[in-house]
Amino acid sequence: MPYHFLEVAITPNVRLAQAEMGADQIWLGDHHRESDSFTESELAFIAARDSFYIASVSDTGWPYVQHRGGPRGFLKTVDKKTVAFADYRGNRQYISTGNFAANDRACLFLVDYPRRARLKIYMHVEKLTLDADPALTDLVFDAGYRAKAERIFRLRLEAFDWNCPQHITPRYTEPEIEKAVTPLRDRLAQLETENAELRARLKALGEQ
Repeated sequence: MPYHFLEVAITPNVRLAQAEMGADQIWLGDHHRESDSFTESELAFIAARDSFYIASVSDTGWPYVQHRGGPRGFLKTVDKKTVAFADYRGNRQYISTGNFAANDRACLFLVDYPRRARLKIYMHVEKLTLDADPALTDLVFDAGYRAKAERIFRLRLEAFDWNCPQHITPRYTEPEIEKAVTPLRDRLAQLETENAELRARLKALGEQ
């Protein structure tokens, strides 16, 4: 299968930029890498994320990048070519929402900072009201998340690609840090208890 991500991403001007840097020969020819249907690796990666970045383009051609966050796994898989998420109320500028009304193309960046992994995805975005598809609403809605959902975005896959880990600095969330230090805290508490017991025994011996 052709490397569809490059078919989407590489334009004549991109070819010129590659040629200027001596990299044009790297990406010539067929690379035969599947990129138009998610595999289990991509689906698992998507399900583990609690945030991503989404880029849109305005009527005037200006790009806009927005951060989207929620409970882990809030970007739901509908099938191997479709994902969806509840769009929660933010600063109410609605720049991305307006951009998608004119141009449904989007690019998503999903990053796993501890593992230094990054998935980039070209998608087509469809805006839905909360009552347009009850089954989809049930899938994306998290009753335990304290935020007001205003709409649903359903995204259809065009192509994806994995980035190299270069220049990704590992970063950790509070829950990840807590999970890592909990065994250390438990061990410290155990040693402090043992230390206190030894002190008590030494004191008792000294008083005999």
